[in-house]
Amino acid sequence: MFVLVNLKTYPCDPIDVAAAAADVADDSGVRVGVAPQATHIEAVAQTGVETWAQHVDPIDYGSNTGHTLAETVAEAGAEGTLINHSEHRLKLADIDASVQAAERAGLETCVCANNPAQIGAAAALGPDSVAVEPPELIGGDVSVASADPDIVTDAVDAAANVDESVDVFCGAGISTGDDVAAAEDLGATGVLLASGVAKADDPRAVLEDLVDPVA
Repeated sequence: MFVLVNLKTYPCDPIDVAAAAADVADDSGVRVGVAPQATHIEAVAQTGVETWAQHVDPIDYGSNTGHTLAETVAEAGAEGTLINHSEHRLKLADIDASVQAAERAGLETCVCANNPAQIGAAAALGPDSVAVEPPELIGGDVSVASADPDIVTDAVDAAANVDESVDVFCGAGISTGDDVAAAEDLGATGVLLASGVAKADDPRAVLEDLVDPVA
């Protein structure tokens, strides 16, 4: 099971969260990653935690002022990247090009989508994983695995019908170990979460609770 914490632009200390995540991963044996803002990738990677970018653009070296180049992200220490998060939507052609750019740089890829139909389309682009995240549940207190478990199982089926090698993660409302266990029971191999850790008074305690059922 992969627990990936997206720090978004929350006013947290990314180094403290990353250090806690690295310790929890080491202690539990569960794969834990952190996706900080682009400017924090290098410092977060130095904690030893598996580090992801929140986004890379569908570009190559050249005249691309203001964009995020996959190679630069990798050089800073990122091992993977989210693509097409609900807060940073891309056109299908740009998702495809971003996946290719990330793969060119040696980054693992996770394409986010709203529903099972979109999951199938995303899986067809050949990412390492896809993540189903209904926008209405993002940032809430109810996980998608509890609110609508069929979305998760249908997403798993949709991806498998296209490419069985593509892992399926789920996000939106994940905040407890019970949520992680429910996601695993529904066939997901990873979870995405953000505010449950980034806004917590004690991120380490939350992370320990998240991984406990799957350790």
